[in-house]
Formats: sequence, C-alpha cells, structure tokens
Amino acid sequence: MRLPSWFRWCLILLLLCLPTLRAQDDTGGRVLLVLPFDNRSGQANLDWIGESFAETIAQRLSSVGYLTISRADRDYALDHLGLPLGFRPSRATTLRIAQTLDAEYVVVGRFNVANGRVESEAQVIQVNQLRMSAPLKDTTDLPRLLDLENSVAWKCAREIDPHFSVALGTFQAASQGIRLDAYENYIRGISAQNSDERIKRLKAAVAAQPGYIAAVLALGRAQYAARDYDAAAATLAKVPATDPAALEANFYRGLARFNYAKYAEAEGAFGFVASRLPLPEVVNDEGVAQARQKKDGTALLQRASAADPQDPDYHYNVAVSLRRRGNLPQARAQAEQALKLRPQDNEAKLLAGVLAGTTQAPAGYDPQERIRRTYSEAGVRQAAFQLDRMREAKDEALPPAARAIVLAQSGQEYLNNGLLLEAEREFQHAIAADPRSPEAHLGLALVRERSGNAGEARTEAQQSISLKPTVAAYLVLARLDLQSNQLPASASDTANALRLEPNNAAALGMRQALQSRGQALP
Repeated sequence: MRLPSWFRWCLILLLLCLPTLRAQDDTGGRVLLVLPFDNRSGQANLDWIGESFAETIAQRLSSVGYLTISRADRDYALDHLGLPLGFRPSRATTLRIAQTLDAEYVVVGRFNVANGRVESEAQVIQVNQLRMSAPLKDTTDLPRLLDLENSVAWKCAREIDPHFSVALGTFQAASQGIRLDAYENYIRGISAQNSDERIKRLKAAVAAQPGYIAAVLALGRAQYAARDYDAAAATLAKVPATDPAALEANFYRGLARFNYAKYAEAEGAFGFVASRLPLPEVVNDEGVAQARQKKDGTALLQRASAADPQDPDYHYNVAVSLRRRGNLPQARAQAEQALKLRPQDNEAKLLAGVLAGTTQAPAGYDPQERIRRTYSEAGVRQAAFQLDRMREAKDEALPPAARAIVLAQSGQEYLNNGLLLEAEREFQHAIAADPRSPEAHLGLALVRERSGNAGEARTEAQQSISLKPTVAAYLVLARLDLQSNQLPASASDTANALRLEPNNAAALGMRQALQSRGQALP
C-alpha cells in the first residue's frame, strides 16, 4: 500500500525526531514482551510449539496496537544478561529481561500435549506493579493449534485491557488458510540456530504453502544471510507489493542485487521501500546504488545524513559524493564530521587528509560510498507505533463525528490490504467515537463477514443501513442471504442496492449470480 505524500513527510519528520521520542519513552504502557512457552509434555521434539506461542501472540498483539519486542531484541537481552539462547527464565529473571528491554507487560506460559490434544496456560505480568494475572487456560485438538494460540492472544489482550473490543473471531481469522505443517516448519526454521537447518525448514514451509508470506520472507532473509544472493532475490521477489512484508523483502532484495552488481535493480528495490518508508538506511542505499551507476546520488545521501546526523557512514558518503562533484570545501567538512564521530575510521581519516591537502592521495584513489546492510525491524515498528500515537493524538482533537470518519477510512484501508485485526481496531474506535457512524458499522460488517460470523455481519450491515443506506451494506446482506440459500431475500437486497446505484458493477454481478440460479429480482 503506497502511503500518501503527507503521511510520508510526517514519517520523515518522525524519523528526524525519533531519538527525542525514545528519550521521552512515550509508549503509553503498550510495550510487550512474549516469551516462549515452557514445554511440559516431556517431548523435546515439541519445543517448537513453545516458540510458536510466542510468535503468534506477539504478531496478534502487534496488530492491535501493542509495541511487541522482537525475537532479535529478546535474544539480545538474553546475551546482555549472560544467558544462553533458549534459556527458560525464572520469574525473577523474566523481570530482569523485561526491565532490560523496557517492557511494561510480559506474557509467559506453558503447554502440554497428550492424546492428540494441547493444553495451555498463560499469564500476563504487569512489570511496573509486579503483578501476575490469574492463569488463562485453554485447550483444543492439536491440529487446531493456531486457533488455540489466537485464543490465548485474545485473552491476553483482554487481560491487559478489560475494555478491549476486537472480537475473538477476528483473531482466529488472522490465521485462516495457514497449514499446520507449513507453520511448524516456519517456526522450526526461524528458531533454528544452524543456517542449513534454517533454510531447509523454511524451504519446506514454502513448498507446503507457497503463499505463506511470513515463510517466504524468512526464507529470503536466510538465503541472503547464507550469501546465496541470487536465490534470495528470487525468493524475496515473490512477496506481493501490497503485503506489509514487502518493505523488508525489497530492502534485502536490493542488497542481494547490489552484491551482484545489479545496481539498477538494487536502486529500484530500495526506491520502492524509500517511497513508502523513508528510513535513513534505505534512502542511503538508494543513493549508493545510484552512485554505482555513475548517477549523482548526493541528494539522497544528504537526506539520509539529515535524518540520522549521528551516523558517521552517512557523513562519509556525502563527503565522497561531494568530492566527486568537485565541491571540496563541503566534502571536507563532511569527512571531518565522519572522523569526529568515529575517530578510528581510517578511510575517513584518509579522505579528510586528502581533502585538507595534508595527505597525498594514493595512486588511483577513488573512494566509494558505503552501503548499509541492516534493516532495522525494531526501528520500523517503533516508527510505525509512534506514528500511530501521533495520529491518535491528532484525531482526539477532532469532533466525534469527524474522528469516526477518519478512523473508518483508516479501517477501510487496512481491510483493503487484508489486515482484519488492524481494520477492526479502527472500526471499533470509530464506533466508540460516534456510535451512529454508518461507515464504521459497515466496516465492522465486512470484517465479520470475512471472519465467518454471519450473524454479527448481518446485524452490523442492518445497523449501517438504518443510519445511511448504501450499496455496500445491501450487498453484504445479499451475499449472506445467498450463502444461506435465501435467494428471494438476496434478490431483495440486490434490488435495493441497484435502486441506489443502477450501474453498480458489484450489484449487477450479484444480480447475474442470482439469475444463474433461477432467481429474478423483484
């Protein structure tokens, strides 16, 4: 989804002031750490299920507005505390990990598998108050593991916020279509410590379910880390441009192409990301890819440096680019700034000396701009989280009806991209702002329809129609009636839609579907 230009400029401003925002720690009590669940089955080959609980719960709670701490940051905390990866901490150590990562909530739990059923027990720790919730218990057949994990995630959200309004069915729908064998291989892959095992498992996940985008992204990253750049680029190219994972996928695809001197393809991949999320490392790499093609990437390199002025590599790159353009005084200033930030940088020392005239340039001296090879997933999530907070604060100043319209529009954008949890969150907030918002009730009807809750979908569509009749709301009813084989009712709904818009393509398509089943419109 391409962000509107005003949104991208807001994000640029946010990235410029992100250190200040971090210093303020304005997270509103929504930073959350999920630890792998303890395996109480006595079967070591089921350890992956403990990791899967952490993965699913973190994903779901991130989708409904929590800043969840990544696996990489969790591993960093373990290393920082001198603990091995895979360590299962005591309650006291859990609190130390949470405090190291500034988490305000921690989800811990355990599971058991016996006779084809899995039982789980989760608890939420409120770190600042040292309070642990009562156990949140659940059980189901093992083939429905994802449903169980989604249910646990929903119960955790309700435990943290008793007023949490997103439906359990929407959590369940977030995993619709994911095969358990693909999911198992994905979890085993991302948690494997050995590169060969990681790639093997992730290839198996993608082979079992080629459209499983999380597995595709993880496989592409693993192939990139193994320096199989052609394979990585081919894998990452399979991530659709409209998927939220496309940003990270294209960053690593750009690096893979860059490493094989496919600079035009690298520039295109970096440009795709930068146009949607202008992180300094992405803008820098787009400029470096331009420079490798003998283009002038100075403007992009300067943007990256302005966004993160404490990074010496960005100043070095600007110096190299300005020197190439013949702007020696400014190039010298940039090289000296790079050296000031990193005094041991011998390349920057040589460049600064050459520009100052105090060092003889070696024969054939032609310094090159530096590529950045790391994508800050945590930085992206924090930027998105803070941007949501900024938007929420701005929306709060609007009159309730206007706020509901803005929220409903945001929900529709999420819905258009298949993000049901994010969409329902926005629609629920819209209804809280204005219970008589027809757009919000319609949006909620569409979410309920997609998550398989026909009864609530019908209720919300009828509520929307009572507030403001629309083609979209009538067509929700028409589809629901058609699915339940209530052909006359579906025909009546479709006729109502066509009275509002006689040439509406979706309504005409519904009329044709009814006629093919022998049902005419009234």
